[in-house]
Formats: sequence, structure tokens, C-alpha cells
Amino acid sequence: MSCGTPAGNQDPSKAVLDNILSRKSVRSYTEQEVSQEQIETILKAAMAAPSGVNLQPWRFVVVREQTTKEKLAVGFNKMIAQAPVAIVVCGVTTRSDGQPNGNWTADCAAATENLLLAVEALGLGAVWTACYPYEVRMDPTIEALGLPEDVKPYCIVPIGYPAGEDKPKDKWKPENIHYEKW
Repeated sequence: MSCGTPAGNQDPSKAVLDNILSRKSVRSYTEQEVSQEQIETILKAAMAAPSGVNLQPWRFVVVREQTTKEKLAVGFNKMIAQAPVAIVVCGVTTRSDGQPNGNWTADCAAATENLLLAVEALGLGAVWTACYPYEVRMDPTIEALGLPEDVKPYCIVPIGYPAGEDKPKDKWKPENIHYEKW
């Protein structure tokens, strides 16, 4: 499954940068379904993320069932219930040798960004809604999904076709950059 090719004769590296700079948070969706093929493409992109010591602690729960989405839509993130599909990005918090995996949150963050970029490339919309480290968000998610003890929900990403015209934010701030020393 391919995410498609750049439009026209556009330089592929420019297409990648355009996708990154076009990514936006979409909180309102149409009722149009997201296909299984699109979901698999998005998850393949997520799993292509870098991972500390290549542990790949990410796990994904794809949720289409309305009652489950409603259980996940706690507080500020009501848009989860309105999206055709939500992907819960989870992390295994222990390594295979039983030791804690201190990289699981960074690895899940990298996977989530890849996921969001794939969503953008496919012409869909999504928004990153945090779970970890907020117990008030994690506990209902753990319960609704029946997560094992060593698996924590990192974030929930509702996905669908955008219902409006969301625009990316210009987050470029040269004052946040330092060279050689602070």
C-alpha cells in the first residue's frame, strides 16, 4: 500500500516538507468512513517511527464502535465520539526482560507524529489528544479497552474526513533556536 506519489513533477523531498508543514489539528469530521486500507497505511507509517534500542513498544487499538468511542471521549476530547475512527496509541512499559522501558513515551510520540503525517498525506484529518500522564484520561481508556497492566494509553487520535477548512499554524519561532551554546 502506497501513500501515493507527489503531485505532478514535484520534487519528492519538497512533497515531504509540504506534508509536514501542512499538518494541522482537525477536530470536526464528516460522516464519511475511513477505509481499512487507509487505516493500515496509517499504521504502517506509525510503525516506521524510530524506537530506542528498537524495542518498538507501541501498540495500537483501532476503535470504530460508537459506544467505545463515547467512553473514550472524556472532558475536552468530545471529538473522539464524532470521528468515524479513533486510534489509541499505547505503549508497553516493560521490556521483555521485565525491566522498565524508559523510552516508551518518546517512542509512542514518534509513532504518533508519523501517524499524523500519514493522515495528512491521505487527505484525512486528525488531532492528537493526550492520555498519558493524566489518570483522569488514562483510567477510562484502560477500562474501556481492557488494556493489560503493562500497557498504558499514550494518546487517542480521532480520524476522519475534515468537515471544515482547518489551517496549519505557523509555529516557526527563530528565538527558540540557539547555536553552539545557549
